Amino acid sequence: MTQSRSPSVPSLDFEKELLQLEARITEIRRLAEENGVDVSAQLADLESRATELRRDFFANLTAPQLLQLARNPKRPSTLDYIQMMCEDWVEMHGDRSFGDDLALVGGLARLGDHPVMILGHQKGRDTKDNIQRNFGMPQPEGYRKALRLMDHADHFRLPIITLIDTPGANAGLEAEARGQGEAIARNLQRMFGYEVPIICAVIGEGGSGGALGIGVGNRILMLEYSIYSVVSPDSCSVILWRDKKHIDEAAIALKITARDLKQLEIVDEIVPEPLGGAHRDPQAAAHFLKTALLRNLDELLALDGPGRREQRYQKFRSMASFSESL
Repeated sequence: MTQSRSPSVPSLDFEKELLQLEARITEIRRLAEENGVDVSAQLADLESRATELRRDFFANLTAPQLLQLARNPKRPSTLDYIQMMCEDWVEMHGDRSFGDDLALVGGLARLGDHPVMILGHQKGRDTKDNIQRNFGMPQPEGYRKALRLMDHADHFRLPIITLIDTPGANAGLEAEARGQGEAIARNLQRMFGYEVPIICAVIGEGGSGGALGIGVGNRILMLEYSIYSVVSPDSCSVILWRDKKHIDEAAIALKITARDLKQLEIVDEIVPEPLGGAHRDPQAAAHFLKTALLRNLDELLALDGPGRREQRYQKFRSMASFSESL
């Protein structure tokens, strides 16, 4: 079931000028209705200008601005997308060893005409929910649950869909004591060996090893305003500059945007979002993502199992390759 959502959409720092213009349009419309004045032509012109301004603005967002947008708490979550895209959803719980990690959810569902195993990181919608979900930062048992579900999918020849949205895996002492690094490493190893199609989609924040723990796929998609990075800009700032004052510089240097990563051939496809971000029209965002997932899934199903496994291996083997010449 999708989580409850407030009707209001929080504004981001860089959106204030646009929101002020939209607020003025709303006020003009209200005054015109109260006074019985027909200003429909003028309003249509203002709304057209506002839409064009928003389109131009969002086409040129900087990496720090995209970081804010990707972390917007109102962006649709994994469970939101599952409800909007899938039918016959049955959630599966537990790693059969320690417990059930609510920061990573998964289960069986039907995507279009295809039965699939779909799983992903799950952030909370409010403070209480975020505490339960550990802000979308899985524990080792979360990655072991994901491995159990993916093993199940491979055994029964079900395609695997993963939705990535995490600042990173939990890095606390208890997580390390229970084998956080080993759990992520084992997932990476096993995902390279599966013969079923695997499609990974970054829907918000793709942070470091926490994202890679369910991020080895034949195809890697990114929503237009999502980010994907080897380390969070916050952590990078602390590591390099010893404080968090340089997050913007780190965000630019890390090449975290969908455009950057498509150019670097890390991701295969950028999935468009509604104007202003997925949180402004979740249904449209889900439609765009579902369309992309089904198209890529049909292409991968045309390959045989060994072919999919080899394609996945070669895809990651070629990343960051370069040649030198005198």
